[in-house]
Amino acid sequence: MWCRTVGWIVTLTLSLLAAPLAAEAQQAGKVPRLGVLVPAEPPSPEEPHLAAFRQALRHLGYVEGQTVAIEYRYALGRQERFPDLVAELVGLPVDLLVVGSSPAAVAAKQATQAIPIVFLGGGDPVRSGLVASLARPGGNLTGLFFAFIEGFGGKWVELLKEAVPEGSQVALLRHAGYLLGTGALQDIQSAAQALGLTLRPFSVSESGEIDGAFAMMTEQRAGALIVDSSPFLFMDHSRIVDGAAKHRLPAMYPFRDYVDAGGFMSYGISITDLWRRAATYVDKILKGAKPADLPVEQPMKFELAINLKTAQALGLTIPPHVLFQADEVIK
Repeated sequence: MWCRTVGWIVTLTLSLLAAPLAAEAQQAGKVPRLGVLVPAEPPSPEEPHLAAFRQALRHLGYVEGQTVAIEYRYALGRQERFPDLVAELVGLPVDLLVVGSSPAAVAAKQATQAIPIVFLGGGDPVRSGLVASLARPGGNLTGLFFAFIEGFGGKWVELLKEAVPEGSQVALLRHAGYLLGTGALQDIQSAAQALGLTLRPFSVSESGEIDGAFAMMTEQRAGALIVDSSPFLFMDHSRIVDGAAKHRLPAMYPFRDYVDAGGFMSYGISITDLWRRAATYVDKILKGAKPADLPVEQPMKFELAINLKTAQALGLTIPPHVLFQADEVIK
């Protein structure tokens, strides 16, 4: 009797010990599912930003389709689609959300307070209410942000004027209703006035209006172009670069991607690098870190890129002092 009692106790003890071990093994064997909301890029996981994100994940030990599953949703430059796309991802459900803009992060925060969210975007996340502070975000969001700080828009004008000293009229291609960063539009206007330039804004609300905007720029004899940082315009960045080439307009762009597509010059942060760095947040959260405890990062380096091939096609000679400032020159 005593032996049977001891045996039963041992069996019960082993089973109790085995239960959490089995649950832990099951949890360890679970493939995490990421929901990725892409604001403007073409609908393809092979798009350069997403490719950089996936490459960084692989470097950290996550192989898509094997050790991590990724669900992609594409807003195609339409901010009004964010709530529905976020709702789709939350409803799957996913274990973690990665969203590629601040408005998308706002939509994600409104949709869930339980799922961790990693955001990439412009604007101050504290001011927009996404996080409590940069050092201690609180809640379920963290990530990376960049801001077109005071004077940034003016820098676009100054660099473009130095590279293209001739001409007195500069066109500004904008997405209607898009807020061009805090004070950036005022900076552009003030810098243009200080340099004796006439700034002519051209607003578009649909992709089909871009070609017409370029025709109007030529009609009004614009000598150069500045393109705003709108995700809507970024969605059509190749088309915009082609339009600038067709109408022989040297253009200043907000992101390096435009220059890689054949644009004249850009000054801004690297969106590709932001996506690459977002993978480190994903890794930390999947390993147990809480977004509330992961400080929000702000890249402080802004890069000037110049495409000499495009300059030559436009018949421009870039002054040496401008080339000296460039972080990268494409020959």
